[in-house]
Amino acid sequence: MVWTMKFAWAISVASNGIFDAMTTASSTTAAENQGLALGFLGVLIFSLTLPATRVAVAELNPFFVAGGRSFLAGLIALAVVIVLRCPRPTFAQARALALTAIGVVFGFPFLTSWAMRYVPAAHGAVVVGLMPLATAAFGAFLMGERPSRGFWLAAVIGSTLVIGFALTLGAGSLHAADWALFAAILLGATGYTFGARVTRELGGWQTISWVLVLSLPLTAIVTWFTHPATPAAISATAWSGFLYVAIMSQYVGFFAWYRGLDIGGVARVSQTQLTQIFLTMGFAALLIGETITLTMLIFAVAVVATVAIGRMMPVARK
Repeated sequence: MVWTMKFAWAISVASNGIFDAMTTASSTTAAENQGLALGFLGVLIFSLTLPATRVAVAELNPFFVAGGRSFLAGLIALAVVIVLRCPRPTFAQARALALTAIGVVFGFPFLTSWAMRYVPAAHGAVVVGLMPLATAAFGAFLMGERPSRGFWLAAVIGSTLVIGFALTLGAGSLHAADWALFAAILLGATGYTFGARVTRELGGWQTISWVLVLSLPLTAIVTWFTHPATPAAISATAWSGFLYVAIMSQYVGFFAWYRGLDIGGVARVSQTQLTQIFLTMGFAALLIGETITLTMLIFAVAVVATVAIGRMMPVARK
């Protein structure tokens, strides 16, 4: 309960500061500011995913964590679409939702859950820090966005800083888990992009709801075959980590994230994820006792600066 209160306080402080910074900017439109603010909110929610997963897979099968989180979120989403009588997606929309599911329901959750068995949350956060560049690239090719050279330069510098940070920590030696995380980045970026694409027609919360509902048959099978034989033997801490990734990471966080990508642009809003590595490490320190170093703070300032610079660079959209 104490860590939950600390987390809520941290979210409140961080989101208020971010929102104030976003709303005072004059170089972008009101829609872009709103998209960036929503994107940061999504990132704040997602930043606890790896620490929570790390806690959960310490006692639970990583494939149960991955499949079960989507199954539980899918049951909630099914109740939502039934109660609110959401229109069923068309065939074309269902196809885009299936591509989204490959990334955000199966690819990213399964690969990161497995990787968290072998590397610390901080290590995973460093590698997943490359996600913004991958998402921007997919946005450029799949959604017709054309970021300027200045934007790409800021994105590359930010990602280079993340890699440099990884090397500073000694994370440059690749483990099998690193390759799993790299694959998770590619699949996750694909899911983010197609999800943002269909969000324009369905809306943010409707998109993730239908993604989870359509995935229910497969996630139910995975959950059934990997569930713990004696659930009562699993600690409350492990179950709390599982519940967080199921309800917040797999469902609620996407409400803000997909809406932000839609109205602010995939390329621009995806760069807010450059701060996720440091938010993740901060929560890891707060909740599971990892240490925040001066090096981390220095890199955090540098990466956030690249995000601010990237915001000022033009991104052409259809």
